[in-house]
Amino acid sequence: MLLLPRMASNLARSLLLLLFAFSICDAVAIPGPISDRHRSAALELFAPHHGSFASLEETYEALRVFEILAVGDKPDVRTTTCPKVLENLGSPTPLKDLFYALKVNGILKCKVNKDVFKDIASKLKATVKDAKTLVDLYYSIGSLVLIKDQASDVDVLLADANGTFQTIKALSQSDGKWRYTDKPESSTYAAAPYCQVNSVKNDILKLFDSIEKYDDGTFYFDEKLVGGHEHQGSISTTSSVVRGVSAFAAVTSGKINLPGDKILGLAKFFLGIGIPGDAKDFFNQIESLALLESNRISIPLVLSLPATVYSLSNKDQIKVRVNTVLGSAAPPLTVKLVRAFSTGAKDSAIIDNKELKYDQNSGHHVLDVLPNKVDVGTYVFVFEMVLHDSDGEKVYATGGQIHVPVYFTGIVKVSNAEIAVLENDLGSVETQKTLDLAGNDIVSLSANHLQKLRLSFRLTTPLGHAFKPHQAFLKLTHEKKYEHIFVVGNAGKKFEIVLDFLGLVEKFYYLSGRYDIELTVGDAVMENSFLRPLGHVELDLPEAPTSKAPRLPPLAVDPYTRYGPKAEITHLFRAPEKRPPTQLSLIFLGLTLLPLIAFLVGLLRLGVNFRNFPSSAVPATYAILFHLGIAAILVLYVLFWLKLDLFTTLKTAALLGVFLLFVGHRILSHLATTSAKLKSA
Repeated sequence: MLLLPRMASNLARSLLLLLFAFSICDAVAIPGPISDRHRSAALELFAPHHGSFASLEETYEALRVFEILAVGDKPDVRTTTCPKVLENLGSPTPLKDLFYALKVNGILKCKVNKDVFKDIASKLKATVKDAKTLVDLYYSIGSLVLIKDQASDVDVLLADANGTFQTIKALSQSDGKWRYTDKPESSTYAAAPYCQVNSVKNDILKLFDSIEKYDDGTFYFDEKLVGGHEHQGSISTTSSVVRGVSAFAAVTSGKINLPGDKILGLAKFFLGIGIPGDAKDFFNQIESLALLESNRISIPLVLSLPATVYSLSNKDQIKVRVNTVLGSAAPPLTVKLVRAFSTGAKDSAIIDNKELKYDQNSGHHVLDVLPNKVDVGTYVFVFEMVLHDSDGEKVYATGGQIHVPVYFTGIVKVSNAEIAVLENDLGSVETQKTLDLAGNDIVSLSANHLQKLRLSFRLTTPLGHAFKPHQAFLKLTHEKKYEHIFVVGNAGKKFEIVLDFLGLVEKFYYLSGRYDIELTVGDAVMENSFLRPLGHVELDLPEAPTSKAPRLPPLAVDPYTRYGPKAEITHLFRAPEKRPPTQLSLIFLGLTLLPLIAFLVGLLRLGVNFRNFPSSAVPATYAILFHLGIAAILVLYVLFWLKLDLFTTLKTAALLGVFLLFVGHRILSHLATTSAKLKSA
């Protein structure tokens, strides 16, 4: 028995019941072929900016992905891309940019002059002759191959093929790996370019000796450093190897003896990563799958289930689909269910050697009827693909026996549910009531600290076997919202819990009163999982001793209360100050204007005199500016009265004051000088 006070809110606990169902889907996610989700992701990851991509490499990757996935509403970048292609082909360009310009041109078919191809071919031949690194050889020879495909009459043959071969061989390593640059470190990633320009099968086989493997038969390549400085992940490394091996297999006359399970394992790796969020990884995934689908070594076939959770109550049929990695139809074949067994009884098979029926309309292989031995729980179904044409085994990789986890859900029977109040010492029943957990029965009980509360019920599967759910909790909630959770134990089919209130008084904080009773029973394969109120019990507990009175813990905060919408706040503003009557304000305004009126009247009475106004140009300018500054000060006073705030007015007045100080000093100096000259005369 386990007591967990102050658990999370009711909503959080009820949602916990659903996590097991979701975990089923995650745990048995079987990678299927490429779907429309990949096409939608391609349009999102390869979205051009202002009608074009950042580089020709990105342009090629986008166009290649659209081509492989047959995306219908792909963006049109021909108008903006072809000028870039022609520019890179017609001017000195780094080998990598030239390589991708030719790749883009192979898809867009831009109008390139034949003489341009001839000029590029001659330069590339010279580069191959002087190349010192594998990357230069890769881009140079790869570009010559692309020119041959786009302009067949251009001479791309190497004059010294044997010398080129020896240069490549000098970069080899004994483990099948290669040096990517002039540094001595070997690289799995660099082996792919070698495979595309060399013809040594043994090195390819050595390379596959370093392949990594998961327990489910997934194969991949991985390395941490390339050339001692560049990091390559498992996706790019595995893609590089697939690209190189496929290119070599396409041009060699013989067959590469690679096991079909490794080819199928590589396909599982690329399908198992789902939809990468990075455009480069997405391109590597799609192109690798396209190469695996069309390679000459072994074409992988993918067995997938539309669903791995089936309902016994709905009598769901088990359906299996077989496709190539890109979703194309598989050759004629038969899918057999070799055996099926429960994970709890691996030695006891419920199905043996059952052939699934092929539905031509849906393209599924269907197991229409399940045997009566199938009960709720987890099973492992072992499938096997058998090709109708025996020669097809040389072309396709089926992977042998394929183990698939399958979940069966159903209605679990809940019976013999009882709740009772027992006497503590004798264990005799004082009150006992029968519960219908499938209905809405509510009970009302009462007990004291010397009594016990017992709850019991039975759970059986559709076949009558004992069933143990993932969750079986009994919760008591006090009227003050304090919660107590107990785990309901079981012995076989019977689940029972007995709460001894005498030993729980401290856990209950000596709180008497009403406790609501709630039962939670849930499991991922139990279709009728429930969280059900059973009623309440009036509990009479003793008063807490003064010396050891427990402190009540803080109540758990409902997440909806903490993070949900808050109550609307109504702002209360201060009441405006009482203002004087309008007439009094107007009278005060008139009084403030009296000094200005008196000044104007004084000017009229005294008369305006311009005799001392300077006649020279420079002093006259200072005099005019001085009077304009005075006028600006007066205008500023008016604006302050009407609209300006105090700080704006003070800053403006400070600037005008500096201006007036300067021009006023100048004009007053002129007047003083003139006056001194008149007196001396």
